Amino acid sequence: MSVPLDLAAVEAHARSLGASLPGGSVVWLEGPMGAGKTTFARALLAGRGVTEPGASPSYAIVHHHAGPRGDAYHLDCWRLRAPDEAADLDWETLLAADLLLIEWPERAGAYAPVPTHRLQLIPVDADHRRVVGG
Repeated sequence: MSVPLDLAAVEAHARSLGASLPGGSVVWLEGPMGAGKTTFARALLAGRGVTEPGASPSYAIVHHHAGPRGDAYHLDCWRLRAPDEAADLDWETLLAADLLLIEWPERAGAYAPVPTHRLQLIPVDADHRRVVGG
């Protein structure tokens, strides 16, 4: 989207995307700290039918969510100090899921699977974001 969206519109966009993604989607969420990646991920998961509230996986790195279409995983690779640390993640299980969301995928290096959808959140001001990609 090329126009700045208020936070409610960003969440609505994420919910719509979550409802429409095909099974097996790998979504990269990119953008600077505070851009709204985790908020976008929560709304996307809700659009996917996940009823438990999504939490930032910053401390656990991986959060599992059971949804009506299958398992969804939300990774936040921010805490990886080097790409080799991503080798310890259970990529086989993660890639078999209905949905895999990855924040900070560049920190996982070559371990991060190729995305089916790549989204960049760009802060415009405190209340507006641009969502680029799809």
